[in-house]
Amino acid sequence: MAAAARPSLTSISSGELRSLWTCDCELALLPLSQLLRLQPGAFQMRGDQLAVLGPGEPAAARGGFNVFCDGQVRLDGHLYGLSSYIKRYVELTNYCDYKNYRETILSKPMLFFVNVRSKKDTWREKTYAFLVNTRHPKIRRQIEQGMDLVISSVIGESYRLQFDFQEEVKNFFPPGNEVLNPEALSFAYEFKADALFDFFYWFGLSNSTVKVSGKVLNLSSTSPEKKETIKLFLEKMSEPLIRRSSFSDRKFSVTSRGSTEDVFNCNLSPRASLTEPLLAELPFPSLPEAEETPSQCG
Repeated sequence: MAAAARPSLTSISSGELRSLWTCDCELALLPLSQLLRLQPGAFQMRGDQLAVLGPGEPAAARGGFNVFCDGQVRLDGHLYGLSSYIKRYVELTNYCDYKNYRETILSKPMLFFVNVRSKKDTWREKTYAFLVNTRHPKIRRQIEQGMDLVISSVIGESYRLQFDFQEEVKNFFPPGNEVLNPEALSFAYEFKADALFDFFYWFGLSNSTVKVSGKVLNLSSTSPEKKETIKLFLEKMSEPLIRRSSFSDRKFSVTSRGSTEDVFNCNLSPRASLTEPLLAELPFPSLPEAEETPSQCG
């Protein structure tokens, strides 16, 4: 029953996938090696490092992905460091940090690395890229509501909020497959308020977890035609969006633009040209003076 619920490219024709709105994709899985080949403008292997390309790179594509990890990824038995990523756990101490973090994680599709071992393939390990489409209203709503609800329940107090995708990924794979690093399918932030008596936080009562749910699309394929379709699909999903203002924060390995009031609304028809990129570089590049808007954070 679970296997029948997993969308597969064997049941999705190339034409259907080509015309599929990116906002119809909530979550997606494909082999990491395939993603790297299909998105050379977003990722490049350089020795023992996986470079996450940003605007400063000559070959960088506009748009890209927000990579969540602990700084390393294991692929084909080798361990690679990453040039740019968002830590899966961060600490925030003021509203400006919080606002920047919120805008950052919603500015691009999220990417997590997950290693799976299959009994059918003599327990061979394979690395997958797990994509979270932050443009999809259902996914975006779960993340935004999770952040809003915890704030309304712990006004003026410290708290910790985690977003977890483990259940959806584990249910995607049929029996006989084992997810080796389920902890890599989550991210969290901790807001530390300057409260004199923070009893709920001290005793761990203000820790919350949002288990994000959604349909997982299988983007694995060996067909050259379907691979090209998937390539275009991923580029459409990750192309940058027009933002209304600019905020910078150097704590999260990225720079984001816009306000939390911006909503994607599935208005994702193909565009003739791509808009201005959202920066994702280490170290932070400074924004051109003409583009930068004074921060409203105190």
